[in-house]
Amino acid sequence: MVLVVLGIDALDPDLVDSDDHPNLTLDAHSSIDTIDSSVGEPSTHELWPTIITGLVPTEHGLELDDGVAWENSALRWGSDLADYLLPDGLQSRIGAWLLTNTDEDAFRVPDTYYEENDIATVFDDREARAIGVPNYVVDPDLEDREHSLRRRLGDLFERDPEATGGHRSSDPYEFYEHCLEMAMVRIARARRALRGGRHELVFAYTSGLDLIGHVTYDLPELQRRAYDEIDEFVGELREDLREDDELLLVSDHGLQDGVHTHEAMAAATDPTLVNRIDSVLDVRDAIDAELSRTAHAPSIESRDLGSGGQRVQQQLEDLGYM
Repeated sequence: MVLVVLGIDALDPDLVDSDDHPNLTLDAHSSIDTIDSSVGEPSTHELWPTIITGLVPTEHGLELDDGVAWENSALRWGSDLADYLLPDGLQSRIGAWLLTNTDEDAFRVPDTYYEENDIATVFDDREARAIGVPNYVVDPDLEDREHSLRRRLGDLFERDPEATGGHRSSDPYEFYEHCLEMAMVRIARARRALRGGRHELVFAYTSGLDLIGHVTYDLPELQRRAYDEIDEFVGELREDLREDDELLLVSDHGLQDGVHTHEAMAAATDPTLVNRIDSVLDVRDAIDAELSRTAHAPSIESRDLGSGGQRVQQQLEDLGYM
């Protein structure tokens, strides 16, 4: 048995419908509480470490400082000095410029951070695969197609504190295509890990829906189309599940009109999983309970890789990942 957790950044419970999006709502779904950062809205930088540890940001230590992830290697050297010398608004503007105009990514804290700080995660002591989880980077020297695309978006996605949602795009339609490719890559990697049969827990993440939402505040049809397409992608992953596998979808917050909302979402093939999750703080315990309750274990001998597995591999090759 394998538990697949797919983190879909900004999956909003108000924007899904069980009739239109059967694979985003699965057999049970619910809105869940999230946590606001110091700047007054939920922060991806803080929330995915919360989701994998069950700890609030002040406890796991990865906190957002006035909208800028100063833990980032490109910014860390100046963080303390900036706190004393720069007004808050200027810190945000400098951080926005650096994160737009350098190759750095704000969410690249290595997995060693957790062990070094004696912080337990959902991945500990089990056969687990983490794919693109923000601030849980297994190998900082490697990147997949989502990382590569995100770092090279240029003026397709620029941080602008004055814009609605804090971002702008020179071409939202071209940007949309890049974001959907990002989502395809991460979901295909989750499918490949599931079919590989070497893990009891596969935890993958994609930011595509969040990125699209930030620049489509005046193009709501693009955001709606993104939900429809990602529903189809998740449907392909769902078809790969065996009878005793489970799929859990979780988000860190919602996103409407270009701005993060204060409500996240969980959906699962097993309603028991959803019933255990009232907030982002409950996700880790729900995963632990599920893996303890049933005999989830690597099972490569019994998994039929067949033509479906070949299609997944071909998809990854077509996207430049393999």
